[in-house]
Amino acid sequence: MLARMICRRLALALPLLAAPRLTPGAWGQAAAWTPTRPLRIIVAWPAGGSADASIRLVAPHMSQQLGQPVVIDNRGGASGSIGAGVAAQAAPDGYTYLFDAAGQVSNPLLMRGLAFDYERAFTPVLLFALLPNVLVVRADAPVQDVAGLVAYLRAHPGTPYASTGIGLMSHLAAVMFAQRHRLEVTHVPYRASAQSIPALLAGETFFTFNTTPLIMPLIRDGRLRPLAVATPRRIPALPDTPTMLELGYEGFQLNEWLGLFAPAGTPEAAIARVAEAARVGLADPTVRERHAALGAEIMGGTTADFAAFLAEQRRHVGALIRDNNIRLDS
Repeated sequence: MLARMICRRLALALPLLAAPRLTPGAWGQAAAWTPTRPLRIIVAWPAGGSADASIRLVAPHMSQQLGQPVVIDNRGGASGSIGAGVAAQAAPDGYTYLFDAAGQVSNPLLMRGLAFDYERAFTPVLLFALLPNVLVVRADAPVQDVAGLVAYLRAHPGTPYASTGIGLMSHLAAVMFAQRHRLEVTHVPYRASAQSIPALLAGETFFTFNTTPLIMPLIRDGRLRPLAVATPRRIPALPDTPTMLELGYEGFQLNEWLGLFAPAGTPEAAIARVAEAARVGLADPTVRERHAALGAEIMGGTTADFAAFLAEQRRHVGALIRDNNIRLDS
């Protein structure tokens, strides 16, 4: 099962040390494809966010491997669909790529009238990293652990929780959590973490699931209390915080992730070469250290691994959205 595969990888912390599983033919293709002009990576998220930080750490190493500049083009907005739309229209010539997140999976189920089909418009290149979702409350909240949170929510039906947007991982994680206990909670969606976290700190909401790059400084400053993480194993940034799996929440792995895509029809040789260049960048000790500081779990692996990961995400996330009738107006 894919979840077990990922768990083993994270436990061993060696996803990038194994040689890429390319066939001899694919190796030959990768060696044969040499870019002759700059490459463009469209980032479907704004400058300054986790996705932007991750690709900008790796891009210089990719440039060095490919012998050409790698230009970052931020096209944020509409949960990543604006940037994805631009990339979907790009020529599949090996010179344009998309750096995206979990909206690749949820957007097609939530957004009507998209001018492109996510699954058909893109070919997965490489899974960069997982961004762990952490269940947090304010440090002065009258709960110390997940069991205490459940008890509080049962005693206070309608308690509001924050998310970074309808159908995004922070929302789906809370839906799954509430579903397990049949809790009555009120969803308050914000446009981004820049709005949802201040709302939590101000007492406008009671709890949220959010990613480590944004909340770790507040945890270290003693302003937020982490209750659990939604990863397969405990994360180095929060070694004393249990996983939802440890607490009995089977299958609770709803985390943000970052990955590189190519427009459908991009030559396999170009994809193989670019994937290898990105793997080299992700293996760099400084890049790994900087990602660890963000709380991110570097993945790497192969293009086939990423394709399998996406298939499992579409199954799991799709079921959550459909079963709970989640819509953009919900």
